[in-house]
Amino acid sequence: MAEPFYITTAISYPNGKPHIGHAYEAIAADVIARFQRQQGRDVRFQTGTDEHGLKMAQKARDLGITPKQLADEMSQHFIDMCDGLNVSYDVFMRTSEPRHHAATQELWRRMEASGDLYLDRYEGWYSIRDEAYYDASELIDGEGGEKLSPQGTPVEWTVEESWFFRLSKYAEPLLKLLNDNPDFLQPDSRRNEILRFIEGGLRDLSVSRTSFDWGVKVPGSDNHVMYVWVDALTNYITGLGFPDESGDYAKYWPANLHLIGKDIVRFHAIYWPAFLMSANLPLPKQVFGHGFLLNRGQKESKSLGNVTDPIALAEQFGVDTLRYFLMREVAFGQDGSYSPEAIVMRGNTELGNAFGNLAQRTLGFIAKNLDGYLPRITGHDAADAELFELIGRTVQVDMPKAFNELALQHGIDQWIQAVFACNAYIDAQAPWSLRKTDPERMETVLATLYIAIAQLAVAIAPVIPASAAALLDTMGIPAGNRGYDSIGAHWYSPLAESGFQIAAPKPLFPRLELPAEPA
Repeated sequence: MAEPFYITTAISYPNGKPHIGHAYEAIAADVIARFQRQQGRDVRFQTGTDEHGLKMAQKARDLGITPKQLADEMSQHFIDMCDGLNVSYDVFMRTSEPRHHAATQELWRRMEASGDLYLDRYEGWYSIRDEAYYDASELIDGEGGEKLSPQGTPVEWTVEESWFFRLSKYAEPLLKLLNDNPDFLQPDSRRNEILRFIEGGLRDLSVSRTSFDWGVKVPGSDNHVMYVWVDALTNYITGLGFPDESGDYAKYWPANLHLIGKDIVRFHAIYWPAFLMSANLPLPKQVFGHGFLLNRGQKESKSLGNVTDPIALAEQFGVDTLRYFLMREVAFGQDGSYSPEAIVMRGNTELGNAFGNLAQRTLGFIAKNLDGYLPRITGHDAADAELFELIGRTVQVDMPKAFNELALQHGIDQWIQAVFACNAYIDAQAPWSLRKTDPERMETVLATLYIAIAQLAVAIAPVIPASAAALLDTMGIPAGNRGYDSIGAHWYSPLAESGFQIAAPKPLFPRLELPAEPA
């Protein structure tokens, strides 16, 4: 029976359309999910939208519509983004769904049964944009002397009746969790940051609001709605059917990986495990806080006018090229930068010239010179064996190890080095010369390349799924031979003996050009 693997993204706040950061996280999660499926795992991949809170209520009021209408309209943009970027989610969770209200209220009751909730009065600084409370010691001064959150967002002094969660009670258990299980929060820079924060002391957390009503009602206190982060974090178990603890919940919880942005690590590595401890529920196995994606080195913002529509980028450069660039360019876990020039450069040099051209010249040569019939193997020499060893090590050992460790950039770097090795091999062997001098050797060289290209296509399929599938379809590779358990060469002889003929291939990655500057 396949081992389950449950991966989630953070659910997106839909008070605006998706930006490149949303796309980056969704694509990264998709690459991991697809890779785990290729490993034979039973994968469940969940994403969604976080639709409650004061920001949504205010935005809806400004537009003259209800918060539900706004949520319905805006969540569709996130669904469309995922679909447009070939993100293979299994569940798209919306927190306005009735089942989510039921799950969140059950979590609340369990925390209450543990004696961890009490009614009091909240006075303090609150950032509407972050949906977060901040201690005065965390605030910074703005240019005009106003108080800002550590993220640079406006804060306001808030006074209202509130339910509180005894977060202070969980400081020691959280420290033990992080110290005893270093992999629980990665990369190490995020873990160290959270350890220092907890060591500085945890205050009890205000977990309800009375100043608006767009949210999940507090059981027994209908004039209170839950703090949006209690609500939002619960989505990870709502999508598994909680509070029913059989079925999908029993199968997939605890999650293998919560993939999130570094700006919301505190909520996932302090609040969420504390809530789960209080409710006597298992903790997720790992939280990974990735870095920000910067536009030419700058953080995107509406005020700077540099917010990028990821679907527009995908339409301009191709979905797979964009996916490849984002995973290849940025060391996963660190901040990275992108620009149209960088996308064009990576797309043309690595996907187009290196891999696409390798496939084009090899398959095109077979189609033209062997009438498309697969070449015969009449005995490999040392150069063939050396290439097979390199490719085998790359696709069966190095890449899986890197991807399992979430070192996505490193895994792709190893893949492109193997592609370069194939190009060096074809140049050294020169099958176009062998056609006249040693036709048998020519066929063996072409067969060696055919097998290597198929293995490389399978290995990179989680990153460029549509292009890899199109190439493997052209090559006649059966669907059952596209997983890591069948990435060897045992399929080649049966395929060649079946009389399969390859048609002249179409270019996988048309050459990209930068858009013309406006006159």
